[in-house]
Amino acid sequence: MLRSMTGFGRAEQTTGDKTFLVEIKALNGKQFELQLKLPPLLKPYEFDIRNILQEHLIRGTIDCYVNIKQNGTNKPVVINTDLIKSYYTQLQTVATELNIDTNAVLSSLLRLPEVVTPATDVLNDNDFKQFTEVLLNAIKELNNHRLEEGKSLYADLQKRIANIKAEEENIIVLAPARKQKIRDEITNLLNENVGKENMDNNRLEQELIYYMEKIDIHEEQIRLRQHCEYFAEIMDSNDDGKGKKLSFLLQEIGREINTTGSKAYDAGIQKCVVTMKDELEKAKEQVLNVL
Repeated sequence: MLRSMTGFGRAEQTTGDKTFLVEIKALNGKQFELQLKLPPLLKPYEFDIRNILQEHLIRGTIDCYVNIKQNGTNKPVVINTDLIKSYYTQLQTVATELNIDTNAVLSSLLRLPEVVTPATDVLNDNDFKQFTEVLLNAIKELNNHRLEEGKSLYADLQKRIANIKAEEENIIVLAPARKQKIRDEITNLLNENVGKENMDNNRLEQELIYYMEKIDIHEEQIRLRQHCEYFAEIMDSNDDGKGKKLSFLLQEIGREINTTGSKAYDAGIQKCVVTMKDELEKAKEQVLNVL
């Protein structure tokens, strides 16, 4: 089954005095591109978190937001005593010059930038293990979302390839009459301009055979049919990261369709080629969303 590259996953869990929140959004992308926003407590584990996300999400433009809430009243903070002393000294100098009372400035000092900051402790191994479970739950939800969207992609791509195969079957029906029509047109043209009595029938037959071989589309139709069958096999496989394979295969399908069109010399076959190209472009747009 196919999986889409787009999706969203969210997980939240409280463990002890901490609540872990993870939100992950995935969009289309040729490679794995990650925008990761972590709180200071998780900075030492950033490399591990990136590896987990890449292992499970494989490809796409990923935006991951992580937040840790400290529950209760015992939230660790640090008072920068050196900074508050520096602030106080400067305020005292200004207050002396302006003759202002400085007896009640402590509450104001505590509100100044970077005087009171959260503690820079890191999670212990047990807390990180609990966080990893929350991260994996968010990833699981995102992948479930990808799978649901993938069902729609699968149905649409199946339809596009079936339409291409249907037009290919129409071409098989039209191809024999095309050769006879071209043969008749060339013969009639020579009769009108050269005269039947002046033609070398053996030479004419040789030239016609050479020309028919050049515009023969039998091999292109065989390869096109094989590519379509292989496309269906890949979609039904259990491999991950099928989007790139399907994209490359659509390029090969496009080559066979273009070659068929360039050799067609038949209005009916050209109509089939135009329809196949339209279906191919729609398939290419959808494959861009496939993981």
